[in-house]
Amino acid sequence: MAASEVDTTEADTDPEALKRHPLLFRALKRRKNPPLRRTDITVTDQAAVKRAVKAASLGNAMEWFDFGIYSYLAVTLGHVFFPSGSDTVQLLSSFATFAVAFLVRPIGGMVFGPMGDKVGRKKVLALTMIMMAIGTFAIGLIPSYAAIGFWAPVLLIFFRLVQGFSTGGEYGGASTFIAEYAPDNRRGFFGSFLELGTLAGYVGAAGLVTLLTTLLDSGSMEAWGWRVPFLVAGPIGLVGLYLRMRLDETPAFQRLEDDSVHRASDVASTVETTTTGDVAKIFRDYWPSLVLCICLVGAYNITDYMFLSYMPTYLSDEMGYSEAHGLLLLIGTMVLLMLIINQVGRLCDRFGRKPLLMAGMLGFLVLSLPAFLLVRQGSLLAVSAAMLMLGLSLVCLLGTMSATLPALFPTQVRYGSLSIGYNLSTSLFGGTTPLVITALISVTGSDLMPAYYCMGAALIGVITVACMKETARRPLEGSPPSVATPEEAARIVESRAPAPRF
Repeated sequence: MAASEVDTTEADTDPEALKRHPLLFRALKRRKNPPLRRTDITVTDQAAVKRAVKAASLGNAMEWFDFGIYSYLAVTLGHVFFPSGSDTVQLLSSFATFAVAFLVRPIGGMVFGPMGDKVGRKKVLALTMIMMAIGTFAIGLIPSYAAIGFWAPVLLIFFRLVQGFSTGGEYGGASTFIAEYAPDNRRGFFGSFLELGTLAGYVGAAGLVTLLTTLLDSGSMEAWGWRVPFLVAGPIGLVGLYLRMRLDETPAFQRLEDDSVHRASDVASTVETTTTGDVAKIFRDYWPSLVLCICLVGAYNITDYMFLSYMPTYLSDEMGYSEAHGLLLLIGTMVLLMLIINQVGRLCDRFGRKPLLMAGMLGFLVLSLPAFLLVRQGSLLAVSAAMLMLGLSLVCLLGTMSATLPALFPTQVRYGSLSIGYNLSTSLFGGTTPLVITALISVTGSDLMPAYYCMGAALIGVITVACMKETARRPLEGSPPSVATPEEAARIVESRAPAPRF
C-alpha cells in the first residue's frame, strides 16, 4: 500500500501508532506538510500590523513606567514605607519589596500564558493591562508607615504582587502578538518597537521623577510628591486598554484555530485541557527551548535591570551624585538608545539575530569593568562615556530580543512557553538584580560588584547565543510564511520554498 493511501485516522487518537507503522508516519507527514500554495502564505495587513505594534508597545511602556518609577524612587519609598533606621536597611527593604513582585511573575506566566494559547492573545493582553493599571494606581493611594504603621508595607507588598502577577502575562503576550503579526523578513524591525516602549516607559518614569525631585524638597517628596507618578498610571492604562480592545486576533492564532489538523490532533490530548496539563506539557515537550529561553533572558535581564533600574541608585547612593543628576545622565543615554533601537531591529533582520545578540553580550563581558572604573572617576565626561558604553551594549539586546524569543517555540504553545520561561528567569535573575548588587556591595565593600555581576551574566549569555539556531527571515515554527505583499507571496510559491512545519 502506498503511503498516500494509508488511513491516518488512527494517528489522531493513538500517537503510539506512528511507532508501529512507518507508512502511517509518512502519510501523516505528507498530510501535515502539503505542497506550498498561495493560500498557505499569510499576507499581512500593514495597517493592522501598525495597530498591533502600537498597542503592544504602549502596554510594554506602561509596564516599565510602573517598574521604573518604583526603582527610581527606591530611596524615598524606603523612608515612606519602612521604619526609621539606617539608610542601607531602608534601601534594602525597598529593593526587597521591588523583588517581591517578581516572585509571582512565574505564577502569572503559568496562568496567563496557557490561557493566551487557548482563548487568544488579545483577551489576555487586555486583562493584564487592567490589572497592572489597578495595581500601580493603588500604590499611589497607600498611606505612609507613619500614618498606619505595619499595614503600609503590607499593602505595598500586596499591590506589588498584583503588578507582578499581571506582568507575568504581559511581555510574553506582547512579543508574541507583534511576532505573529509581522512579516518574516521584518520581524526584528517591528519587534524592536516593543523595546522602544521599554525605553519610553523608563524615560517617562525617570523624567517625571527628575522633575518632581527638582521642584520639590525631600520633605514634600516624602509627604506627597512620590504619589504622582503612580497615580498617572491610571489614565495611561485606560488608553492602552482602549487600543488593545480595538485589535483583531493575530493571523497565526486565527489560522491555528481554523486548522482542522490542529483540532483533530487535540483528540489525542484531551486529558491535558487544564492549565496544569498545559504547563506540564510545556515542561515535558519543550524543555530544551525553555532552558535556552531562561539562560538568554537571565543574562539579558541582569544587564537590563542593572543599567535601567539600578544605575541611578548606584550613582546617588554609592558615588554621591544627586538623584536628579544621576537620572538626567540616564535619561540622556536612554533617549540616544531610543533613536537607534529601530535601526538595530533592521540590522538583525538583515544580518541575523545571533550576531547582534553576541555583540551585546560580548560588550557587557568586555566593557562592564572599564565602564564602572570610569564611573569611579566621577567627572561628567567619564560617567557619560561609561553610560554610553553600557547603553550601546544593551541596545544590541533590546533591539533583537523581542524577535528572538517568540521564535524559540511553536505557535500552539508560544504564549505559554515564552511567558513561563521569561518570567521564571526574570523572577530569579532580573527583579533580584538591584537587591543582590546592593547586598554584595554591602558585604564586600567593593563598588565594582555591579560590573562583576554583569560580566558573569554576559558570559552565560555568550554561551547561550552560541547554542541557538538562527531564526531571522524564517517563518515562525508552527506558522506558515508571512509576507508584506501579494507579490512576495507569489515569488515564494514560484521558488518552491519548503512547506512550513505545522
